Amino acid sequence: MYKTIKDLDLHNKKVIIRCDFNVPIQNGIIMDDNRIVQSLKTIHYAISKNAKVILMSHLGRVKTEDDLKKNSLKVVAKRLEELLNIPVVFVNHTHGKELEEKIERLQPKEVLLMENTRFEDLEGKKESSNDEQLGKYWASLGDVFVNDAFGTIHRGHASNVGISSHLESAIGFLVEKELEELGKLNHPKRDFVVLLGGSKVSDKIGVIKNLVEKCDKILIGGGMSYTFLKAKGYEIGKSLLDSENIDFCKNILSKYEKKIYLPVDTILTDKIDEEGIVKNVFIQNIDHELTGVDIGLETVKKYSEIIKNAGMILWNGPLGVYEIDQFSQGTRKLLEAVTNSKAISILGGGDIVAAALKFGYKDKVTHASTGGGATLAYLEGVALPGLKYIAEKE
Repeated sequence: MYKTIKDLDLHNKKVIIRCDFNVPIQNGIIMDDNRIVQSLKTIHYAISKNAKVILMSHLGRVKTEDDLKKNSLKVVAKRLEELLNIPVVFVNHTHGKELEEKIERLQPKEVLLMENTRFEDLEGKKESSNDEQLGKYWASLGDVFVNDAFGTIHRGHASNVGISSHLESAIGFLVEKELEELGKLNHPKRDFVVLLGGSKVSDKIGVIKNLVEKCDKILIGGGMSYTFLKAKGYEIGKSLLDSENIDFCKNILSKYEKKIYLPVDTILTDKIDEEGIVKNVFIQNIDHELTGVDIGLETVKKYSEIIKNAGMILWNGPLGVYEIDQFSQGTRKLLEAVTNSKAISILGGGDIVAAALKFGYKDKVTHASTGGGATLAYLEGVALPGLKYIAEKE
């Protein structure tokens, strides 16, 4: 296991904590503060150890001047103050004299949040490209570094890899928990069942290749299922098609036909909104003028039976257009089946966690990951750049 914040001497130290405050914001209002809440344990610990706490995070993508206005962390600073119940110094800069002076004036147990790290992407993508000088500069602002942003641990940015290459570093409690929970997949309870949804096959190729040997069954749904059905020769109408990966689907189905399960029926519509028609048909009867938007009732029953007997379940990607109620039954009913099972259940970040939150199942699973792309990278078995310069415990 990697060194954690508990392995660092924080007393009277300037402690840089890379958090993931990349929360959804609409009209200046945070719609879901879960990622902020998940960072509180690490922040509280640093405060309790008499640290001078410097928080960093990105928010959205910054490509234009307009992005600077809508992606400021100021609203996050306000929510942090409410959650921590102490003042949070917000600096609307990512470098410069004001930031440096306010950090120097920090006292033990005080907290400062600097502006969105991706503001440095506006000219030359310095954050996202792990600009060496930027990483070195940010490191100069602190004494030790804690990476608690699992959501960006798969990216080599200046605010994680860059800083950790210059300072004594460790992981925070959130990253520690994520690695522990996802690590259970390396020694799964049987049957180990994987549910895969989402839109494109291309997003899941690495995951499928890595997990198909480890799991007992893979249940496929969502937009990606129609590419698999096309690979088997079915008419899919106007459903989503990842045409570049039909051959991959053919090959993986041929090699693992007893492990990979596809929908036996599907929900079709003429338009993807609340006004669209809803038709439940078997896959051999898909209308060429309609679009598939969810797994059908028979597939729900079939997958639910498999889930009932599982010892461990991993789920990545929703099984339909869950944002629209009439196309959400597959995702919703199988979330119910997962939480009613006795299996260890892990939701692999991103949209499936958002769906679980919407339908009230997020707190009923064993673990709901805070990482979308990071979880996918972990499931693919690739190295995580954000951990590169963090030492293992002795």
